[in-house]
Formats: sequence, C-alpha cells, structure tokens
Amino acid sequence: MYNPKSTKAEEFISNEEIIKTIDFAKNNSNNKKLISEIIEEAKKEAGLTYKQAAILLLCEDKELNENIFELANKIKEDYYGNRIVLFAPLYLSNYCINGCIYCPYHAKNKHIPRKKMTQEEIINEVKALQDMGHKRLAIESGEDPVNNPIEYILESIDTIYSIKHKNGAIRRVNVNIAATTEENYKKLYNAKIGTYILFQETYKKETYEILHPTGPKHNYEYHTEAMDRAMRAGIEDVGLGVLFGLENYLYEFIALIMHAKHLESLYGIGPHTISVPRIRKADDIDPNQFVNAIDDNTFKKIIAVIRITLPYTGMIVSTRESKECRKEVLKLGISQISGGSKTSVGGYYKPEKEDSSQFEVNDNRTLDEVVNWLINLNYLPSFCTACYGSGRTGDRFMSICKNQQIHNYCLPNAIMTLKEYLLDYASEETKQAGEIFLKKEIEKINNIQRKSATIENIKRIESGIRDLKF
Repeated sequence: MYNPKSTKAEEFISNEEIIKTIDFAKNNSNNKKLISEIIEEAKKEAGLTYKQAAILLLCEDKELNENIFELANKIKEDYYGNRIVLFAPLYLSNYCINGCIYCPYHAKNKHIPRKKMTQEEIINEVKALQDMGHKRLAIESGEDPVNNPIEYILESIDTIYSIKHKNGAIRRVNVNIAATTEENYKKLYNAKIGTYILFQETYKKETYEILHPTGPKHNYEYHTEAMDRAMRAGIEDVGLGVLFGLENYLYEFIALIMHAKHLESLYGIGPHTISVPRIRKADDIDPNQFVNAIDDNTFKKIIAVIRITLPYTGMIVSTRESKECRKEVLKLGISQISGGSKTSVGGYYKPEKEDSSQFEVNDNRTLDEVVNWLINLNYLPSFCTACYGSGRTGDRFMSICKNQQIHNYCLPNAIMTLKEYLLDYASEETKQAGEIFLKKEIEKINNIQRKSATIENIKRIESGIRDLKF
C-alpha cells in the first residue's frame, strides 16, 4: 500500500502506485482539458501531485508544452530570481567495494587507478579550488569501510573548513557519500555539513538489485531509507537524485516526486536540492548498453515539470551536460551548476596522468569562463552560503522560500559574493562585464535600507573585508 508517511521504502515508493500512475498519465496525455486545468493549478505556484506531474510530463501538445516551459521559467524566477549558485565536486577517494554496473569505481574494475587523498593532498586540492574562487564544495567518496571509514570523511571535512588561503575559504561542504547509519549521520551533522546528497540511481527495486549485484549498496531498503535516517539524525538539508538512463524515465520521475512528498509529509521539509544526472561514458562503462537513455527534449521536460511540481527545491545540473544543454535548462528551473569541475581523485592541484575520472565531463570550461558566460546570459553567478552560515536551513529556509521571500536575502548576498569573486579571482574581461552587471542587479533591490546596506558592504569588500552577509 502506498503511504507517504511510512518509513518503509516500498510503502513511500510504491511500485503498484507508480504503475497505476503511469497508466493514468498515458491515458490522459492527450486530455487537453485536464492538462489545461493542471497548468492553471500550477500557476498558483504551490506545487502539484505526482499524478498531475506525470500527465504534464507526457503531454505532447506543442502549445501546452510551451505553456509548461514558460511557467517553469516564471516559477524559477519567482522563487530564485536570476541567481545561479556555483559549486565544485571534490573526490576524496575512489576505493569502493560495491559492484554498481554503471560506475567505473565498481570493485571488479582492476585497471582503473585507485587513489585516496591524504589530508595534505586535500589541503592542496582545496587551495587550488579556492584559487579558482570556489566557496562551496560537494565531497565525493566510494563506499569502502577500510579505506574510507566515516572517521576519514569527518577528518577531511575538518581539514577543508580549516583552510584559509589568501582571501579564499570553503564556507559550505556538502557531502555525497554512501548510505550509512543514523549514528554516522549524527556525526556528519556535528561536523556542520551543508547538504547530505545521495542519488537513488533507480527507484525500481527489481532494476536496482540487478544494477547493484554485490556490496552493501545491494540493499534497496537500506539505501532508499537513508534520507529518513539522515533527517532523524538532525540533517535538515538533503539532496535527492536519480541517474536517468538506468530505468524508464517516467517511472523514475514519479518515484522521485514520491520521495520528495514523503520527506515533506513526514518531516515538514522537502528536499533542499534535486539533481538530474544522465548516464555518461566512463572508464569501462558504455552508456549505449543502457536502453533507457533520454534525449535532450525529454531531459528538458523533466526539469521543467520538476520545477513546477516542487517550486521550492533547488535544482542542480552538473558538467555531465554540455554548455549548450546547460544554457537551455537554466531557463527551465535549474538554480545550481558546477564549474571548472574534475571528477577524478586529486584532479585540481596536480592531476595524475592516469585517468581516474568517474565519468566524462562535457563542459570543460574554467570557472571564470562559466561566470563570464552566466553574466552574458543575464544570470547572477552566486557563491553565497549565507543561509547556511546564518542558520537559515531546513524548515527555516523552506518557510522563507515557499513565501517567495528568499530574494530579500539571496539577491544582496549573491551580489556581495560576486563582488568578492570579481576582486579576487576574475579575469579582466569577466571583471569588466561583472562590474557593469552588478550595478544593474543592485537596482533590483526593492528595500531602500537593504539596498543602501548592500552598497555600503560592497565598499567594505573593496577595502578588504570578506564574508559579509544578510
């Protein structure tokens, strides 16, 4: 039985309910009257049910699809404005005991170079990232209790937060590691992590167990229920995601929305972020072997409907996607992107000649090139971590976001962090474009006192002060 308030994986992600929803959506995919009614409901910007979302996703009417895309763009603007948060992944170790068929780090891969960074190597990597201008990292690690125990992850987090290099500092460390115990999640919470991220890969249990034939990740229930343990442990910000291409995209989409609704109904807090990676070529992985790959148009539709269905959630697209694709999805709901990313262990400071990348990157631009590109597209690149630094997380963030009041904080904070970037890291071309752009963004601040304070803070930043925030 489907029960969004249950803590059992097969009840809050109900296979029977998903199959029924797929049939319902297919039977109504050309029901223009119903689709128009759903779009009207979505214009209230309070979200949709998974059934309504599935119908929108399958809609084939060109005019109605244009309405869906336009609404997704409007909702993104209303909730998040033109701000795009920037981050980078940091791979600590690729030792892994799992047998995931879609990942080159699987235990049977004996020719990929294995590496685990020492704390000294982590310091060098973080300094290299700080020299680019990054303030927010997502640390990644394979699952290996011998090589990558929780103590190693915690020590690495402490190391990252401790590094103050020139004007650089990592102000938020998000964590993407394997499902673990509630006790270990409490340790991560006490280490002051930002968001705990865990991709489901696929929600269909039968497929999940085939794709994870060996290792602790084989346990579908333990993996799927990880966010419940994390939230019970005090971690308020969690990030969901599936790897599109492993299973039918409509099944995954419905289950992903179900998971978000489960967290919101049980804990009062939906996912802080949702990621939408697609399977990519890697060391011994051929994406052509996976028959459920999705094309760009389907990918864009998924992003647009997630934005409409879960207006409050941040949405992430990584450098798995090309520059051209990322440009398109920025208009449809994406609020965070990575820049200058490396997906290998030790890839920033002195990259090894032997490739240990988890997947091929399709956007190889530097962070500065990405920042310049965003500015030219009229997006505000943001390195802001003010909500995290000010304790506006979990239900406090969600309350402000759902009331569309986050602009009062995020716009001036984003302006100030971009000013820091322009002064400390930007190329001359980016600096010139950025300074002109900032003047226009400052004029968007409606509150006279907040605008005045922002201008004053920019002067303080120019004098050498850093990490000012509202």
